[in-house]
Amino acid sequence: MKLLTIAIIEDDDKVRHYLAEQIHLNIDVEDVRLFQNAETALQELTTMPVDIALFDVNLPGMNGIECVRRLKMIHPRMQCMVLTVYDNADTIFDALKAGAISYLLKSTPPQKILEAINEVQQGGSPISSQIARKVIEAFTVREKTNEHFQTLSKREQEMLEQLAKGYRYKEIADKLFVSIETVRTHIRNIYEKLQVNSRIEALKKTGLI
Repeated sequence: MKLLTIAIIEDDDKVRHYLAEQIHLNIDVEDVRLFQNAETALQELTTMPVDIALFDVNLPGMNGIECVRRLKMIHPRMQCMVLTVYDNADTIFDALKAGAISYLLKSTPPQKILEAINEVQQGGSPISSQIARKVIEAFTVREKTNEHFQTLSKREQEMLEQLAKGYRYKEIADKLFVSIETVRTHIRNIYEKLQVNSRIEALKKTGLI
């Protein structure tokens, strides 16, 4: 059986080297190639592809999702896995649309990550249970919404979905990795687009309640 070649694209030195060590110890691999940024990974993997590549999303310069998208156009058979802290719906869907076959959170136990790599090798598409729930919730929300909801940008839709779940501005800011002022700006824009003056009016008008 052909030994696996794996790439890890991760800017955190400790995470990158720990993953490489665990893979070497637990999976039959021919080579594990390490990259600190997407630009170098894209250049080298374009000419010398691997079987499976693990990508962080938030990288310096080009992000991991864009790198996945470009590599999949060149090497459609390369299996791309996302390993990140980001669990918001937009990032998940963007990664899957770019061609990622797996989406795991960095809080996933190392043994589960190794099992996911083996699962991908065997044709599976493993995702963290929290991510599966997010995907289901996102589809459920979209089923309830109406044409007013569709006029909002993706980010505005996400803000409104968080409001519908009862989160406060500070909690939304923490969950989406933005400032409270950014949340306030998006909410003001939502009210203006929908021509409403309150959270309840916005949720009613878009079909979220």
